[in-house]
Amino acid sequence: MGDVSLTLKQGGTMTPLRKKFIEHMVLRNLAPSTQTVYVECLAALAKFYGLSPDKINNDQIQAYLIHLISERKLSWSTGNIAFSAFRLFYQQILKRDASTFSLPSRKRQSRLPEILSPQEVKRLIDAAGNQKHRTLLLTTYLAGLRANEVVHLKVEDVDSERMTIRVQQGKGNKDRYTLLLPELLEALRIYWKTYRPSPWLFPAQGTNQSLTASAALQIFKRAQKKAGLSKGQGIHTLRHCFATHLLEEENIDLHRLQRLMGHATLRSTSRYLHLTRKGLTSVGGSLGQPYRANAV
Repeated sequence: MGDVSLTLKQGGTMTPLRKKFIEHMVLRNLAPSTQTVYVECLAALAKFYGLSPDKINNDQIQAYLIHLISERKLSWSTGNIAFSAFRLFYQQILKRDASTFSLPSRKRQSRLPEILSPQEVKRLIDAAGNQKHRTLLLTTYLAGLRANEVVHLKVEDVDSERMTIRVQQGKGNKDRYTLLLPELLEALRIYWKTYRPSPWLFPAQGTNQSLTASAALQIFKRAQKKAGLSKGQGIHTLRHCFATHLLEEENIDLHRLQRLMGHATLRSTSRYLHLTRKGLTSVGGSLGQPYRANAV
């Protein structure tokens, strides 16, 4: 049957097919998390057909992509990850024409994220189960971090002299610096005295590894439920709140906010202008004037 799972080992060694795929992804400088997901996508495809990946033809790949979207009802984004993994593997590793299987382009959506008020953010953070979880959520919010960024922070990334936090290899494999507010520094110092983490700021319990992004998401969801909040789709909500609250309360310059957020383009940052209360309440004053009670 061959290397059906793509993760199995033969005689205690990595199979040649998997080894070649991983080496190619390393040379392309793909993030370790991306490498893991791509291997898992190929393994799922192989398991679905009960065949080694190199024995699966392009029509079968296309049928599997349709199965993911139409039968399993997975999101377009999830389907696109699988498609990207297949395209890389079959086109670059097996030198096969990948153009015979495809995934239609996603319809553009213009949904804006839900934003919590500063008071709601505090309620959520206070509802977290323990000091470690509260500090993780507070750090995510006050530093404007992505889930994968906050769980991969190291103690040495917190610079109390310069009042900055270094984000190493964030999205797009880019380093950047973000704010270290006095309130966050105080919370981190209290947390460190209690847990003494090293080298990861938020290690997984009982291991020398960092927490995973999925674990951070569960921490958020539990706190959200306990706080009785329905707004917000995940821990990324705190990052949206960071940007929106800075624009509302601090009138921060968009270019500076772009650097703090680690956005490649100003367009990504400018969408937060649509989320601010000022953007909604600073106009329309004269429009409703005739309808005011004292206008008659």
